[in-house]
Amino acid sequence: MQPATIDSINRIPLLVTLGIRLSAMGPDFCQMEVTVDERHLNFYGGAHGGLLATLVDTVCFFAEPLLPAGRQLTTSQLSVNYLRPVARADHLVARSKILHLGRRTVHVDVSIVNQHGALVVHGTATLLDVAPLAQI
Repeated sequence: MQPATIDSINRIPLLVTLGIRLSAMGPDFCQMEVTVDERHLNFYGGAHGGLLATLVDTVCFFAEPLLPAGRQLTTSQLSVNYLRPVARADHLVARSKILHLGRRTVHVDVSIVNQHGALVVHGTATLLDVAPLAQI
């Protein structure tokens, strides 16, 4: 697996399809952004919860310590709390923060704010390193 970069992550087909962009990453965080448009809407005209859950799940994986370095991670637990409605044209910024980085698990906290700085989604995730499982 090639080392991940902002450019290579932004070429992931699902992220391209959804218009999600990685905008920053650091030693214990990652930040992704998306502007809600027609492809993201539910039947009632608001942002589909699946977009928001995808954003929570995806932003967890790209803090610098989690980038490909022999670790194969998967989500083992995901919690998404929808706090405010999200409308078409809202610009969302999702930021993850590593709370615990263990040998087998990673615990992550996620917040998504809109263009006004209002918290619209809060999430948590547990990531599991599955590489040791493959060696059993």
